[in-house]
Amino acid sequence: MPTPSLSIVIPAYNEEARILLTLAQVTHYLESQPYAWEIVVANDGSADDTPRLVEEFARSHPQVSLLNLPHRGKGGAVRSGMLHARGERRFLCDADLSMPIDQLDRFLTPEMAGYDIVLGSREAPGARRINEPGRRHLLGRAFNLMVRFFAVRGIRDTQCGFKCFRAEAAEALFPLQRTEGFGFDVEVLFLAQRLGMRLVEMPIDWYYRSHSKVRPLRDALAMTRDILRVRWRAMRGQYGRLSPSRYAPGASNKDKEEP
Repeated sequence: MPTPSLSIVIPAYNEEARILLTLAQVTHYLESQPYAWEIVVANDGSADDTPRLVEEFARSHPQVSLLNLPHRGKGGAVRSGMLHARGERRFLCDADLSMPIDQLDRFLTPEMAGYDIVLGSREAPGARRINEPGRRHLLGRAFNLMVRFFAVRGIRDTQCGFKCFRAEAAEALFPLQRTEGFGFDVEVLFLAQRLGMRLVEMPIDWYYRSHSKVRPLRDALAMTRDILRVRWRAMRGQYGRLSPSRYAPGASNKDKEEP
């Protein structure tokens, strides 16, 4: 099959209540677009009917595929989905569609073509957070201050579940990723900055979903641990040589290998 222009990667864990509606909305949007596309649902070892429902949907939508994985966490599902995808752009999309899918247009404008990663942001000027509890927002801002101090400089929102990667960036970053849980975003963006990739935040409308699987306090503590592990791995050289010269868009895989 020809290489699609866009891959949508949807990590899913026990999403039987909403996965069909999400797939219907995303495919309806994509079917009106002029480019070739695919959807990869990265099933993180769901214990419910998520994989069966996706398989049934895919029978009538050949651009949709299911990637069945053991349960490791969202980070593991995203890594596998991004490396399985074939698109020239690879868009990470949360299964709850807390960002309306038609805002994907903002990530694919000619102005965004010069960036390696376009980050959906709930904090960039022009963004809107809708119906989010104040306590949850404050916890998120406190976590972001720590992220900016220890790992990812200058990014207001590392944790938004909507991000668009150039294929070359995805194929350079995700083989290096080690974090399996919710802290994977920080690791990937830390690596991207160390490799000299071009990042930009894109303001979006984001709707709080009360059935989110994120547990703010517990997951924030786990992600704090993940941040410290990222810095420790980098200090010990476990990612290899992290410098802009290692990432060269358009270079062959041989050119990117460590000496």
